[in-house]
Amino acid sequence: MSHFALLNLPTFADPRGSLTVLENALPFTAVRTYWIYGASGQTRGGHRHTHTRQALVALAGSVSMYMNDGITEETIVLDHPSKCLLVEPKDWHTMTFDGSAVLLVMSSHRYDRSEYIDTPYERAAHD
Repeated sequence: MSHFALLNLPTFADPRGSLTVLENALPFTAVRTYWIYGASGQTRGGHRHTHTRQALVALAGSVSMYMNDGITEETIVLDHPSKCLLVEPKDWHTMTFDGSAVLLVMSSHRYDRSEYIDTPYERAAHD
């Protein structure tokens, strides 16, 4: 089980294909929506936010999400369009894309570069 919030979106499948529903699934209203693609083998992100919450879905392919909230570090693979990762403002995150990945991102706030925090958490010293 993940330390970070991973939603299983309602999905309905029959011989004609699958339909995944996002309606009423997010704990915030998405005011900005965008998708990232053509980033084969690239790592993006590398920040956290002061107030923006995000929901991420790999619509195609897979994306490895490195997450760090200052206490817990974890890599979560988004590899099915019914999996939705919630990224809270405190969550430092990077995204590494496979060759065919398309990542849908829904944000609680409009783009504002001044609320990005580019300094990662320091790694805790272990005995």
